[in-house]
This record gives sequence, structure tokens and C-alpha cells, in this order.
Amino acid sequence: MKISKYILGGVVMLGLGLTSCSDYLNVDRFFRDQQTTERIFSDKDYTLRWLSFCYSRLHGDNLDVGHSEVCPFNFSDDHVFSEYGDRFSKFKRGEYLNSLGGHNAWTFSYEGIYQASILLNELHENNDLTPEEVTDVRGQARFLRAYFYWMLLRKFGPVPILPPEGADYTKSYDELSYPRNTYEECVEFITSELEIAATELFEKRDNMNIARPTKGAALAVRAKVFLYAASPLANGNTEMADFTNMDGKKLIPQEYKEEKWAIAAAAAKDMIDYAEATGLYKLYTFEKRSVSMDEAYPPTIEPPYHKEYSERPFPDGWANIDPFESYRSIFNGDVYAAENPELIFSRIANGKNNGLGSDFSMVNLVKHQLPKTLGGYNCHGVTLKQCEAYDMADGRPFDKKYYEEYYGKYTDDTNHKYDHLRNDVWLGYADREPRFYASVAFNGAVWHALSARDENGGKEHRNKQVWYYRGEDNGRVNGTDQWCITGLGVMKYVNPNDADRYGGAIYQKTEPALRYADILLMYAEALNNISEGTHYVVSKWDGSGTYDIYRDKEQMRRGVKPVRMRAGMPDYEEDVYADPKKFFERIVHERQIEFFAESQRYYDLRRWKIVEEHEGEQIYGCNTLMDKANRDMFYVPVRVSDLQSSFSRKQYFWPVSYDELKRNKNLTQAPGWQYYD
Repeated sequence: MKISKYILGGVVMLGLGLTSCSDYLNVDRFFRDQQTTERIFSDKDYTLRWLSFCYSRLHGDNLDVGHSEVCPFNFSDDHVFSEYGDRFSKFKRGEYLNSLGGHNAWTFSYEGIYQASILLNELHENNDLTPEEVTDVRGQARFLRAYFYWMLLRKFGPVPILPPEGADYTKSYDELSYPRNTYEECVEFITSELEIAATELFEKRDNMNIARPTKGAALAVRAKVFLYAASPLANGNTEMADFTNMDGKKLIPQEYKEEKWAIAAAAAKDMIDYAEATGLYKLYTFEKRSVSMDEAYPPTIEPPYHKEYSERPFPDGWANIDPFESYRSIFNGDVYAAENPELIFSRIANGKNNGLGSDFSMVNLVKHQLPKTLGGYNCHGVTLKQCEAYDMADGRPFDKKYYEEYYGKYTDDTNHKYDHLRNDVWLGYADREPRFYASVAFNGAVWHALSARDENGGKEHRNKQVWYYRGEDNGRVNGTDQWCITGLGVMKYVNPNDADRYGGAIYQKTEPALRYADILLMYAEALNNISEGTHYVVSKWDGSGTYDIYRDKEQMRRGVKPVRMRAGMPDYEEDVYADPKKFFERIVHERQIEFFAESQRYYDLRRWKIVEEHEGEQIYGCNTLMDKANRDMFYVPVRVSDLQSSFSRKQYFWPVSYDELKRNKNLTQAPGWQYYD
């Protein structure tokens, strides 16, 4: 049968260990008789089941945001985990394959690629699907195939691009062993596929199909891929000259090309122009709240008065929005995916494991953040470095002198104006920018737990301050890993209703795989890397015209200012826009804050090639040995001995497993990793 050629070819080529059509699909009895592709792809139900398998491979180790078991890259120099002993330290030492999960992404991705390729080759016009539906299904499969390759490229570096038409199982094993394509070849294939997908996909999805990609998703991922291709890791990186194939072919471009930044800027502009023309995508904002009946949803705290921004509506200012709620509700489940114009692509609640192991969903992630008293594991934390990165309410950076200046000083009814802190919170946590309060569960933060019921003590755990002092209910405990090892918890993704005890529940969250704020900041970053006075003519994605791309400061502001205004933060000063080095430093900082705990910083530091100076640093936190009687010392920074960190060159890319190298004799290992020859 026709299907045998493709399925068996895929098995030999990738070594996936799949023995039959039914075993591979794992969808149900409809495929157990190895039906012909003609029958499968002429039936709507069968076709959508086939496509559903492709989607399932986005879960498990292919989640973008989730628990450390499958998303260890969600934890860089900003975010830590302490469960299961020394897994974090092993990860930081580069013991990827032996210490934690995540490495099954290679197998899952190629399974999805293979399945999507069959659909693209076999699905044509039929009586069960309208021509528009056929085109859209093909667009979904094409997007998914490109997205799988993108995830592989970001983690493993250049990977083999398999023949889009499928493989011929009649060839010898040697002929079916594919070497890695170059980084540029991978980028060319992924972006060209996404351009086609953008012409096939629907522009908008209804609530029942919100997790399916759209035209905007294809354009946005395309922009992301081009940005990475322009970044130092993949653009003139002579330090990766030894990343080669068996024949010595260099896989990372050795010559720097500034034009790649212009291409990345144009791709981001494609998405921005499309978003503004259609009105489908924009930053999410919450209207200013004057009064409130609930502490969990407080009245808006207006940022310190600024003559330029305080009286102007968003996006020129923040007069009509609540910066704290605008940012918090994107992540905590209060805004449904269909109601969030900022969300471009997501697995939505990602609460199903799809047969790929345990449930490492957003709910599970939050459970690891919740205090023990609320039924959580209390073992995901914020590093002191990340805590210090959040600015003060007026936009000034946090100054280390505050550790001395605020020693022994705590909030009372008179000494903090720009927050909703209760009394007895260390003054260094007062008057910080809104994103700080939406992200960091500092000592003395309030956990609302509104879903906890009255009976069995639930009521007394609502709207309660949680303390991480030793001896407190959620403080340091010997012999267990269920305590916050840095003394700084994680509030991002936590809903005011979340509790996992006293009859409470953790609300479903939407995975923020790609959102519009990212596109805006990518646009500004790409423009910043173009030499002053240099112009590039770059075609629009659909060939409808061209852009004149240059280091346009107003266009850079177009990318940065809305993100800053939404956060209640002043725009950058003119000297920052004028100086490429200063602007880059601020973009690094902005992305660190805006995308905390979204699996962005791990990859950002690597693509910028500044990871060694950041992840090579030792991790600091609060002094969790201190009890409440010695609370002043709790806030004196200390190195966290159980969270050793280091960085070596091999950690730029993940290694290919031993089994995969055995199967494919033409596949080379990433530099620095054991080759097993």
C-alpha cells in the first residue's frame, strides 16, 4: 500500500522504534487495519485524527512553558527549582541527559514532522472537507512541521531537514542516514514553509479551535526564527567553527552579515503591520480600577507622576490602564485565550499529557510555586539577581545600597506609596514597578487562595501573608526540598483563587508560547543592530512591496514604548535610543523582566552570546537560615550553596542522545558533548 512506503521509511530513517501504522498513530481502532492513505485522507474524521497526533507532539518534552521536568530551560539565572535533590545543579553543570527530562524533544519533534509530512503529501480535495478546510488543514500541518523544526533548531542547533516528500524505504540504511543541514539551510526551510502557511491558515479561530495556529502565528514565528539567525550565536560565530558534519562542512555561519538584522526587522514589521491593519493582535491592557471590594483585585495604584505619561491614555501613557492588572492577568487565568489579543500562539492550558508521560501543565507549574500551607510544593523560586532587576516605581534601577539603607526597616502605614503591601514587609520590596508584584512572591507577600472553602480551616488561609523565615510554616525545613531555597517565591501565573487544599483548586492557565510584546521588542532589537546611516531594501513577506530598513529611532520606540507604558514604566531617554550599546543593555534588561518564567531568557542569553557572564555567576538569595527573631539578617544577600552554577561552551546546544547517534551514522554531535564513537 502507498502508506507503507512512507511509514516504514520514517521508521528506518529516524529509528523511532515504530513497528506498525497502528502503533505509530496511537489514535484508535480506525487505523489498526493499516488503511490506505486514500481512505484516511478522504475522510474528515480520519484526517483530523491524523492532524491531532501532530498536535500531541507539542506536549510532553516539547512544551514551551511548564514544570522543570520537561522545561528545564525555563530556569536560567532568574528562576530556580529545588525538587528532586541536586537536579538544578546538575543541569547547570551541563549534565542534561543524565539529570533531568526534556531530551525527548528530539524524538517527539521528528514524530510530528514525519506525520505532518505525510498529511501534506496525501491530503487533497475530497468530499468531506471543503476546499477552504483542506487548505487550512494543510496550513496547520505545514505550520506544525515548521514549528517542530524551530524547536529543534533552538535547542539542538542545526538538525537534519528530512525530504518534505517523505523517504523511500526501499533505499539502504546508509542512504537514509541524514546529516545535519546548516543553520542557514534550516532557517531557509522553516521560514519559507511559514510563508506558505501564512497563505493557507485562517486569520482567526473560534473558541473551540483557539489553540490552532493562525496566519498571524505563522508570521510571528517566522520573525522569531529570523531574529535568532541574525543573533551572534548563529551570525559570524567563529567559536563554533568546529560544529561540522562528517565531511567537515561548517554548520554555523562563520561570516557576520548585518543584513540578517534587517531581514529580522522586516519580518517583525510584517507582523506588526498585519496586526495593526487587522486589529487582531495588540498588547493586552486592563482598564483603570477606581474602587474594589476585594483585596485580591485592588484599586489601581498609579505610578509616580510623570508629566509626559501620567495624563495620556495608553499607548502614549498609562492614564487609563492598571499596569499591575494588565500584566498579571495575562498569565494567571483571569483572561481567557480568546479574549487576549496579545496571545499569538499557545497550547492553551496544556493540561493533557497526550500519552507522553506525566501532566506537566501550567497547573502543575503553579502547584510547585504555591506555599505548602496551600497544598503546594513550595520549591520554585526567584533568584536575588532577578529580584534586583525589577526597577523602582519611578523607573530608577534598584540599587544595592538599599540593603544597607533599608536594613531593619519595614513597611508601616506611612512609608510606601506605590504598592499594596501590608505592614512588616522589608522596605526593599516597597515602591517597585508593577511587574515585580505580579511576578515575585517576596517574604510577606499575600497569597489570596480565594477558592479555599470555609470549612476545615480554609477561610483562615485566604488573603494571608506567607513568610519564608526558618521556623515558619513555609520556611526552611531540613530533610525535604519543599521550601523556597532562595527565600523568594514565584507569583507569576498564580491566580488569586489558586489553592490546592481546603477544597480549593488551581485555575487553568494559558501557556504564553508567543505573545505580541515579544514581536515589538524583537523589532526594536533588530533595528538597533543596523549601523547608523546604513539602509537595506527588504521585500515584504508576500512580495507586495519593500521596506526601507535602517536604524530608525522612532521605529525602535514603536517597539519599546508600548511595552513600557503597559508596565507603568517611563520610556527610555533619548541618549539610550542614540547609543546602540546602551540600547542593547536596556533590551537585555527589558526582556529579562517582561518574559520572566516564559522560557525566553535561557535562549536569549545564548543567542546573544552573553550567557557565560550571566549563568556562570553564583546564585544568591535571602538568608533562609534566619528565623523571625533575626529577621533583619534574612535580607542580607547570601550565596545559595545548594544551587551551584557554571557554564561551558557545550551548553550552547543540547546533545543528541547515544541511541540517535547509533541509528544515524551521518549525524554529528554538538561541540563539547561525548560522541560515543
